[in-house]
Amino acid sequence: MKPESLQLAAQQLRDAATSGDFIAPLRERFEGLDIEAAYAIQQHNTEARLAAGHRIVGRKIGLTSRVVQAQLGVDQPDYGALFDDMGYGNGEPIPWARLQQPKVEAEVAFVLGQDLAMVNPTQVDVLRAIDHAVAALEVVGSRIADWNIGIIDTIADNASSGVYVLGSTPRRLEDLDLDLCGMVMERRGEPVSVGVGRACLGNPLNAVVWLARKMAKLGQPLKAGDLVLSGALGPMVPVQPGDVIEARINGLGSVQAVFQLSANDEVSA
Repeated sequence: MKPESLQLAAQQLRDAATSGDFIAPLRERFEGLDIEAAYAIQQHNTEARLAAGHRIVGRKIGLTSRVVQAQLGVDQPDYGALFDDMGYGNGEPIPWARLQQPKVEAEVAFVLGQDLAMVNPTQVDVLRAIDHAVAALEVVGSRIADWNIGIIDTIADNASSGVYVLGSTPRRLEDLDLDLCGMVMERRGEPVSVGVGRACLGNPLNAVVWLARKMAKLGQPLKAGDLVLSGALGPMVPVQPGDVIEARINGLGSVQAVFQLSANDEVSA
């Protein structure tokens, strides 16, 4: 793609994020748009957010389900940036105006205690680098109308990022069985999604290893203090204003996302 086309696509996504409007799929409108170009569009908007005074606090991993990968015709996950204005506390009301076509998925989040700047980080390197894990809810969103996305669209749109909520019970890895950590997500007590650690590339740690290698290769290695959202443990669920979503993950406790009815309303659990 020509540089001006990359910049135009990035600008359209930024405008949609600011206005709350939606755009037609990029893959249908920009000739020559491939995965490499999609990441270039994402990088344009990352640099724009940094220039506006925001900072990157970590990364999110998407497409960790083998079923979803097959549906989109890809054989690997994707990634996006987490910024300093995307995080909400456990049970903290999330303004509805902050969201675009929101859907929620439960994940294991990891916080690094050491840099992963070595070439080709191994699983042992990743195990040593992780300080703790915590339950998380990622509220994904899309600037693409009707979630009509392909791999190109979601990568360009910062891996369909929105906001996230972290639980408040951090755990060391030696206290967890990440293969078999069961997850139940409920809407006001009614189960809406179930899953297990193996749904995330066989184990959430596999996703972090993939990301660590990818970022090291790009010259943007993961660093101490970074947060990594490792990918969904079960199906994502659409949400509406006023919803209260809670996920319980074995070994990690629970995490709750509360969605405001309007700008001035709060929701009780």
